[in-house]
Amino acid sequence: MIPRMIEPRLLQDLSWSPVVGLVGPRQAGKTTLARHIRSQLAKQSVYLDLELQEDWFKLEDAQSYLSGHADKTVIIDEIQVRPELFALLRALTDQRREPGRFLLLGSASPHIIKLSTETLAGRITYHELTPFALPEVEASGMELHWIRGGFPESLLAASPERSRRWLYDFTETFIFRDLLRLGFAVPPAVLRNLLQMIAHTHGGLLSTSNLAASLGVSSRSVNQYLELLEGSFLIRRLPPYYANAGKRLVKSPKLYFRDSGLHHSLLRIFDMESLRGSPAAGASWEGYVIEQIIRTAPPFSDFYFYRTQHGAESDLLMITPSGKKVCIEIKFSVAPAISKGFYQSVADLQPEHQYIITPGGERFARSNGLIICPLSVFLREDLPLLL
Repeated sequence: MIPRMIEPRLLQDLSWSPVVGLVGPRQAGKTTLARHIRSQLAKQSVYLDLELQEDWFKLEDAQSYLSGHADKTVIIDEIQVRPELFALLRALTDQRREPGRFLLLGSASPHIIKLSTETLAGRITYHELTPFALPEVEASGMELHWIRGGFPESLLAASPERSRRWLYDFTETFIFRDLLRLGFAVPPAVLRNLLQMIAHTHGGLLSTSNLAASLGVSSRSVNQYLELLEGSFLIRRLPPYYANAGKRLVKSPKLYFRDSGLHHSLLRIFDMESLRGSPAAGASWEGYVIEQIIRTAPPFSDFYFYRTQHGAESDLLMITPSGKKVCIEIKFSVAPAISKGFYQSVADLQPEHQYIITPGGERFARSNGLIICPLSVFLREDLPLLL
């Protein structure tokens, strides 16, 4: 098994929190990680996969079954398909409040969090397991990770064709099966068209009215669909930073696919040669860099973009856990030309650190404090120090 960065924090929280939630997209490796850490838990464990009929039936009388394993860590996979269990888990936790009683795995964030925050508030701590981040699989090569994305079955596929097929099947399964199982009746044709539109506008400002007009649905419906996609960990809405009341700022979020492989699959880009020649290359690289930084950053970091109507712009503004500002510009070039707008954003925001992130080359600093840095070096060496 490829080691996951989240594992130490997950084990630490299981040592003190009665309920731990591990959420993330399907096929990101939650089950593999949960099975791996069982031997490292402080007590014995029992594992239930609610997609297996046998385990489903074990919980027909859930109170009796779970009470019979009160001395163990009970791991429940795909918890979102049995939402009625949350109230019972709250009651059982209150009866016997001790560390590591339940580890809940789920792949539908809005469904899980809505229910669990109502019934497990103060009892649960959450972790998100993303597809592989670059530092976890750097040996595979950044270009392969960028083109195929971080889902294990895509990244580690034996051939480009198998990777392509897996990404296609993943998308179709999500459209035709996953949302329906959760009770969301989204027209498949509309959802497929929406995914295509997001792929082609990846990295742009979100306009729900434009999406609604193109799809022939209401803006309210588009917002609901975007919430489902975001809550299923497929897209990210990066919010604007507008704490500076004296500036005329852009206030719409930017929209990105979180996994570069899914993004490329929808664009029918399956190799680096095609990607480099595509007009989408710059936006793809920007989204890839942003996602890798967010996946690798320490907990309690915040992320925004900054743009004014007068041209100041920073692709990513990171607020560290200690409150320091880091302005980041992302360039698909090893010899980047730095825009006037980025320097204006630095003047506006007065960050403690400023970076230009590139695909490769050497790390070096300029006299004005600006650092030019390849992504892999930034994630491995610089980011851990920006606290």
